[in-house]
Order: sequence, then structure tokens, then C-alpha cells
Amino acid sequence: MVSAAVVRGTAVTAALVSLLTVPAQAAPLKPGTTRAGAPAPDVTGLWNVLRTAQRNGAPGAMARLQDRDTVHWAAVGVADRKTGRALSNSDRFRIGSITKVFSAVVLLQLAEEKKLTLDAPVDRYLPGLLPDKRITVRHVLSHRSGLYDYTNDMFARTVPGFEAVRKKVFTYRQLVNRSLAKPRTTKPGGAYSYSNTNFVVAGMLIEKLTGRPVATEYRDRIIEPLMLTDTFYVHPGTKIPGRYARGYLTPDTAGAALVDATEQTASWAQSAGAVISSTRDLNTFLSALLGGRLTSKAQLAQMQRWVPAGTTTAYGLGLRRRDLPCGVSVYGHTGAVQGYYSYAFASKDGKRSLAAVATASNNGTLHNTMLRTLESAFCGKPTKKARPAATPVERHEEIAPDHTLNLDDED
Repeated sequence: MVSAAVVRGTAVTAALVSLLTVPAQAAPLKPGTTRAGAPAPDVTGLWNVLRTAQRNGAPGAMARLQDRDTVHWAAVGVADRKTGRALSNSDRFRIGSITKVFSAVVLLQLAEEKKLTLDAPVDRYLPGLLPDKRITVRHVLSHRSGLYDYTNDMFARTVPGFEAVRKKVFTYRQLVNRSLAKPRTTKPGGAYSYSNTNFVVAGMLIEKLTGRPVATEYRDRIIEPLMLTDTFYVHPGTKIPGRYARGYLTPDTAGAALVDATEQTASWAQSAGAVISSTRDLNTFLSALLGGRLTSKAQLAQMQRWVPAGTTTAYGLGLRRRDLPCGVSVYGHTGAVQGYYSYAFASKDGKRSLAAVATASNNGTLHNTMLRTLESAFCGKPTKKARPAATPVERHEEIAPDHTLNLDDED
């Protein structure tokens, strides 16, 4: 049986709000019950977060929660501000830095195949690329290389920076050279310091070790085995295939009109952030990864060797752990690319996963609102006696930070 509730909103930018529960072999959970010791998801709370995201500036927001055999999804607002078409969870979107998990998986598979050693210097595989031969593959994948993030300068002015690169096609080396023109942020193996440069280097490693483009490796190692029919790497193409949600960039000037940023090469990001996907495919991907279907148990353990990365987060190898206020930890990644904030996280065993997106970016309030989807999905409904503490205010770090905001914690 499939049940659905549809409510048509009156806001100008909202055409549809839908909430759907699809039970397969298992019946939906009753409010307040648990499965395998986990709190039941707060589906109503999830819906309310999306409505708040819409009020905070997103033309649309959606989420898909898969809890074993039960799927919940919700979508609010529009996929296209010009046509007014309602947003749907079948819409594809740019996933930004969730791409980094794809890149890390490929490299860990190559490590399993004895084509790569995580603690070997990058210089062994890419001679002369980096000035410090002490930087290892592990340092790169855990953001401890000290390589400066070139996007800090590229997008120091949000809209002009984007328009300057929207149609450009960069080589990996050109992006790395932008980083190397700046001082390093830490010594190799030092403290965590997020940098897109690290995963540009990861893309170079993939292509050098396999002799094939990253697009081919993503396809053959992840996309086709998992039957991810909505997932693509089209670089340097500018269009999202099929049905998609348009993404909107918020200018730095308060009150300025949103900029449609949907079509771009995403060449500034490539293996650090250029994958396109859907909420369904992201659920499948994270569940498969945490469930041990993409790497060996030993390589998955390597991904989860954590280093501190903020007050509520830790980072492994291309994988982020978030510690929620209710005491539950979830595993995945956030993504910020012009026009979209995306979130893909799963439980430790991969049996509960959440994928969510808001179709606007450069809006710190919106980013922090969407992070609350994780609490609804994994912490359940707060009780009056013991409400979870509020999620700390954070800034996104997948692309240059919001220069108009003063946010006091890093994601």
C-alpha cells in the first residue's frame, strides 16, 4: 500500500508540499517506537524543517529517508522559479562535496587492489606535483596535507567569482597550481584543514593509477554496480541530464535577486564536487558504503579513522562523522555547490539513510536549518522532558565561506 498526503501552499514560490511513506516488506513505525535500538524518525519534524528552509530563502527543499524497508520523502517549493514546476524527489541536482566520498571509495578500492598505499607519499604516484614529499595519500584524503584551498580566492566575491568560472574548463594541474601559489595551512599530517585541493589531487591519483577518467571509474566501480540511474559525472558538460531541480545562488548583497546557477561546467570542482545525483541514489550509495558493499571491511575501517574536525564533527578518509545532540552519530558528507546545499548521511550500519537538498546556496541560515534534517531523521521526535540541544551554528566549508556572515563553528 502507498499512502500520500498532498498540501498545496499559498506562498508564491511554493506549489507543492508532499509527504509519502512507502512500506515494502516492513510496516511503518508507530510514533515513539524504535527499531534495532534506534529512535523512530520524526517524519513530521523533517517536513517542518523543509518548510523552514523554504522560508529561509530556498525556492525548494526536499528529503528522502530510508529506514530499512520503509521510505519517507518530502518536497516543498518549486524546481524552477520561472515555470513554477513543483519540486519532486525524482529531480536530480548537483551534490557538491558529497562527490568526495565517491573519489575516496575509488582510491580505497585501488588500495585493496594493491595499486595504492595510503601512507605512501603522493610523490610516489605523481612525481613532482607537490613541493613537499612528506604529503601522503592519507593526508590528502583526511584534509591534513596543508594544501591551501584555491576556492577561497576563486569565490571571495560570490556571484562575480562564479560567473568568472561558470563556463571555464580547468585542468587538474591548473587548480593545484592555484593552491601552490599560496602558503600551506599546516605541516603534512597536522591538524584537519578542509581544502578542495586535496580531492583534486585525489582525482589525479585515480586517473594516474587507472589510466582512465574519473567519470569511467565512478561509473564502473560505483554507479553501475549499485544501479544509480540518476547519478552522472558530465564534466565539462554544463547541463544536468533528464529531470532536475534548478539551483540558485544568493548574492553577497542583502536583498539582491537570486542567480540561477544551474548550468555550469563545475570544472572548478571536478573530483572534489562535480557529481550529479538524486536523493534516492544518495540513499542507496551511503547505505551500500556503510553496509560494506563498496569496500572491504578493512578499507571501510580506514575510512573511519577519525580526526577532530569541529565541535560536533570528525573526518576520516573522504567521510564525515556528525555527532548529533541526542548522542547518535551519523556518517556521510555535506555538499555545497553554487545553487545547492546537499546532505547525505547514514547510520553506522547503513540501514537508515537520509539525503536532503535545498536549492539555494551562500545562505548560512539556510545551511544550518537543513542540518536539522539529521536530527529529525536519526534522533526522532524530541520529548517535552528532554529536548535535544540546538544544533551549533556552523559555516559550510565545501566552497568559500559566506563572507556576509559571522558563524562561529566549522562544518
